Amino acid sequence: MDNKYMQMAIELAKTAKGQTTPNPLVGAVIVKNNQLIGFGAHLKAGEPHAERHALAMAGKKAEGATMYVTLEPCSHHGRTPPCADAVIEAGLKKVFVATTDPNPKVAGKGIEKLKMAGIEVVEGLMKAEADDLNKVFYHFIQTKKPFVTLKSATSLDGKIATSTGESQWITSEESRMDAHRLRHEHDAILVGVNTVLEDDPSLTTRIEGGGKHPIRIILDHHLKTPVDAKLLTDNIAPTWIFTTVKADKQKVGQLSSLGAKIITMEEEEISIPSVLSYLGEMEISSLLVEGGGSINDSFLRSGEFQQVVVYLAPMLIGGRDALSSFSGIGITSLQDAPKLSVENIERIGKDIKLVLSRGVN
Repeated sequence: MDNKYMQMAIELAKTAKGQTTPNPLVGAVIVKNNQLIGFGAHLKAGEPHAERHALAMAGKKAEGATMYVTLEPCSHHGRTPPCADAVIEAGLKKVFVATTDPNPKVAGKGIEKLKMAGIEVVEGLMKAEADDLNKVFYHFIQTKKPFVTLKSATSLDGKIATSTGESQWITSEESRMDAHRLRHEHDAILVGVNTVLEDDPSLTTRIEGGGKHPIRIILDHHLKTPVDAKLLTDNIAPTWIFTTVKADKQKVGQLSSLGAKIITMEEEEISIPSVLSYLGEMEISSLLVEGGGSINDSFLRSGEFQQVVVYLAPMLIGGRDALSSFSGIGITSLQDAPKLSVENIERIGKDIKLVLSRGVN
């Protein structure tokens, strides 16, 4: 039964995927006499945590009950009061904690606080599942940079367009809808200026029932982004443009007046690590890269990515001049090529979706 209730807490946490930044996903369930009396999930930074939602539902029944929580209750004052204090005040007798919080402000202090109050704490129940739930949060806390997902939609031979530039559509409508769900789950989406010039994309989320629009990021060394680009005129989501000291100052003013945030890097070339460090400072914890071959190559060679998502269509395009999902210089030695682990394979429409995580070389 313990696994059943912790699984319920994990599923609750998943419902808020993509909307808790910079906080983790957390679910909590309260049980008494084998009856569910309270449950909750953390929905958004600044709002009550999962434990407090569950305790509010349980009310006075929480005294003497057992809580199942996917992440160690916080012990510090942040945007909200410490959850460990609320658990103690409610009179719970036992708490199952799936995994500890890597945030230095917590890191075991919440569990210790519960134990000091006489509450029995059981650690590690379904730890692997709970850790996987918050791999984005863990990466952000440990590196101060966003978790990067490289996404591509290609033919079987890795092409994203024919030699004439035709690209709509290689993958199925079902795959495209699934890719919009990925946008909903990420804080920001990044492309190069060539994608803006060639496709004039919106980079918004279009899923049934709405969805969260990510911050739209353009890498544009010479500030070639047109003033009439959809990213600047649709007023749907913020647009940030990274450029260099080479950028024309008048164009900077033009784009800024249209509402774009212009970030000028103090270097002649845009550095991927520098971009990610800046985004981390802005509390962007997850980034979806939907660029072309050159942008993907930049992330590949810098080593700055954690996950790859590929929608693979049962189609062959061929041709040395057909555009590939990765171009540029690439990796020159096989021993330096990042090793990937296949996390999931599924069929979507007529396509195959591959989710791979970056391993340790």
